[in-house]
Amino acid sequence: MSDYAAIEKEARIFTEECVTNNRIDPTLFAQYDIKRGLRDKNGKGVLAGITNISRIDAFEERDGQKVPCEGKLWYRGYNVYDLIRGLRGKRYAFEGAAYLLLLGDLPNKEQLESFTACLAKCRDLPTNFVRDVIMKAPSHDLMNSLTRSVLTLASYDDDIGKTDLQTQLEQCIKLISVFPMLAVYGYHAYNYYECGGSMYIHRPDPSLSTAENLLKMLRPDQKYTDLEAHVLDIALLLHMEHGGGNNSTFTTRVVTSSGSDTYSVIAAALSSLKGPKHGGANIKVMKMMDDIRAHVADPLDEEAMADYLGRIVDRQAFDQKGLIYGMGHAVYSLSDPRAVVFKSFVHQLADAKGRSRDFEYYNTIERLAPQVIAEKRHIYKGVSTNVDFYSGFVYDMLGIPVELYTPIFAVARIVGWSAHRMEELVNVDKIIRPAYQSIMQTREYVPLEERYKRQKREDFSRRAKVLLSFYCLL
Repeated sequence: MSDYAAIEKEARIFTEECVTNNRIDPTLFAQYDIKRGLRDKNGKGVLAGITNISRIDAFEERDGQKVPCEGKLWYRGYNVYDLIRGLRGKRYAFEGAAYLLLLGDLPNKEQLESFTACLAKCRDLPTNFVRDVIMKAPSHDLMNSLTRSVLTLASYDDDIGKTDLQTQLEQCIKLISVFPMLAVYGYHAYNYYECGGSMYIHRPDPSLSTAENLLKMLRPDQKYTDLEAHVLDIALLLHMEHGGGNNSTFTTRVVTSSGSDTYSVIAAALSSLKGPKHGGANIKVMKMMDDIRAHVADPLDEEAMADYLGRIVDRQAFDQKGLIYGMGHAVYSLSDPRAVVFKSFVHQLADAKGRSRDFEYYNTIERLAPQVIAEKRHIYKGVSTNVDFYSGFVYDMLGIPVELYTPIFAVARIVGWSAHRMEELVNVDKIIRPAYQSIMQTREYVPLEERYKRQKREDFSRRAKVLLSFYCLL
């Protein structure tokens, strides 16, 4: 890495100049009515398109007034609660929900079997791909490894240049199928080469669900319980899709609109998801929980818990950012339905794993944090637990290493990305190109020689002022 370090001195100078010349007066955003983050001052998103894939409900109309309501998440018109209730613990959700989001309707038994068999058939990487790509230059950043693998798979696809919808859908289905393999194998390579651990490359079983195969491939003994697989399956379902406005899905739409290929689109979405403000939030929750356990001995001591949460909000504890991670959401107000439905499964798994005390920490914080935040912050809507609050805890109980938390998010969300890519291709043939308000001032071009002379004059003037100041002190 010395080649990168060789320009450190120059880069420090360049950065100072870059920052100085790029600063924009923050009052100008209000002056030009710029919606920073594409959201207005009340948190409502700027409309950028139309979708029939999913919907988030955080407010409802009552007597002509828009008021906060319990959050709802809909996949193709179906409430996610109903999708989970329909399972009754007898089958897995991922495959059926993927069919629903991609193709637009719930499958019948024959269609589900056909689609599941198709996914199983596609769980196969090119010959020597694991050795030549995944095991080569492994990284602790598994999202980078995953992105590299996706882009490299394009080189093995003879249909990369085709633009018909069938080819695009085939490519999406193939990537959905191999994402668990790319993520898990990437971790094993990193664990072996970078951490000195053991490496296991277990092949997926075509008779198993996506959740079952993920646990099978990850674990040395390939064993898992039904409860573990079902809880992971529910986690995948709840992370599959979340409206067209989240950062990575919007990235999918933007890059798709340029006419780029499926692999490049998904790689761009992965690059968006890996950001800590998007897909990495549950990792921050886990670090925060470790800190809270170290400072609050009893999870049921509400006074001590509220006091420490207050210190976090006041930037006096944990990372001094003033955030209780896992609390609040850009859209939801009273509740995040994903967190609500997930909590019962988290509770079951905690009991089975002997982690009930840890669950009490989460339970107490979930109850007290909104009160603490409301007392100390001016907020325009309610603060509630979001799905990230529990997902890291679930992955930890499942023995999933923290490096895989965001890649597993991607294993689920690629279904939503694929659905939005297909919807964009079917309905829109126009590149997404928003406008930016320019505040640039025009300037006369100065030749290099004149710039050099001007700099010499400025340097001479500066030295003269220093000498004059020196003589005045004598």
